[in-house]
Amino acid sequence: MLDGTPTSVIERRRLLRQLPAPIPAAGLLAYEHERELALARSPECRANYARYLKSRRREAVVDYLPIKLDIENVSRCNYRCTMCAVSDWHKGTRAEDLSLEAFRRLIDEQTGLVEIKLQGLGEPVMQGDDYFAMIRYARSKHIWVRTTTNASLLHLKNNCRDLIDTDVNEVQISVDGASKASFETIRRGANFERVCSNIRQINAYCKEKGVTRTKMWTVVQKANRHELTDLVALGADLGFTCQVFSLELTDWGLDRWRDLNGDASVAVELDPDFLLGLVERARDLGVRLEFWNATSKYSVTSRDSLCPWPFERAYLSSDRRVVPCCFVGNPDVAQIGAGAIDDGFSSVWFGEDFRNFRQAHLDGRIPNYCRGCYSDAPANDPKD
Repeated sequence: MLDGTPTSVIERRRLLRQLPAPIPAAGLLAYEHERELALARSPECRANYARYLKSRRREAVVDYLPIKLDIENVSRCNYRCTMCAVSDWHKGTRAEDLSLEAFRRLIDEQTGLVEIKLQGLGEPVMQGDDYFAMIRYARSKHIWVRTTTNASLLHLKNNCRDLIDTDVNEVQISVDGASKASFETIRRGANFERVCSNIRQINAYCKEKGVTRTKMWTVVQKANRHELTDLVALGADLGFTCQVFSLELTDWGLDRWRDLNGDASVAVELDPDFLLGLVERARDLGVRLEFWNATSKYSVTSRDSLCPWPFERAYLSSDRRVVPCCFVGNPDVAQIGAGAIDDGFSSVWFGEDFRNFRQAHLDGRIPNYCRGCYSDAPANDPKD
């Protein structure tokens, strides 16, 4: 059955943490190989990575550049998904797109990067050729590039082939329902049949080229929990070899969404034995099923259990403002530094606001917009 009865929520969370965790679609060896190529591109990059490893996320003042970045190329979307803050925005848009020139300047400046995620709260394919050029530019430096798409536009022009031909390392494709009814209820504005057709096309092209690049990504929630078995079957039918069930929804750093997505979440109601059974079922179908499990919260009990984001990466919005992480994803909710980064991202990374942000985590004074990711963060003053 779908729901079991572990002795407590804590025990259920412990069991959920034992589920297979996501690894790169192409495998860890492919990721490690590409990271080595990135480090080898310059002595500065390798030295920066060594300083990062030595720091062990213990200091507010850092002597290294970030090793990863989330970069939002567009903050606009053609969907209004029930669990996404974009649905609150006028016409599904928050700000202008990130220009290709600004992206190139950022990549050139950040000599320590080994990985980026190129996507934020928007649908990145909406930018077209500049989006593909961004991926190619980062890949020319052997930076590992991961991106996400709702697959709605892959049939237009030559998008399907152009995306894979950029040499992108991983494309996470959102599939939040196994039936037309549930899919289009959650992903408002979608056409289930079109998306499925597009996914089959991109997976067929990957197979033709002999590469593994795509991963099916499902945000598990009340509206689709009854379809988990069918979603495993759908993933195999669409041609995926890797699939992830994300078991918890983010609150975007906002009380409203904490309530909405808290009500929609079923993370602690799912039976771990049932989910392990799905792993076996997927394996029989030739699919590796993994679980992104936010029930494994960060903790203020030790520095080793703090969120790693303040000490290794950040999120750059499409209008060039620095955001703490992708779980906030909106500079209007929380921003580090003032205004757009016209004088370079490094000035923010090494600046006072970012130092204070790290120190707050080190001191256990977790900002309110970060508390959803912590199991034990005390309440702070509302202005924090």
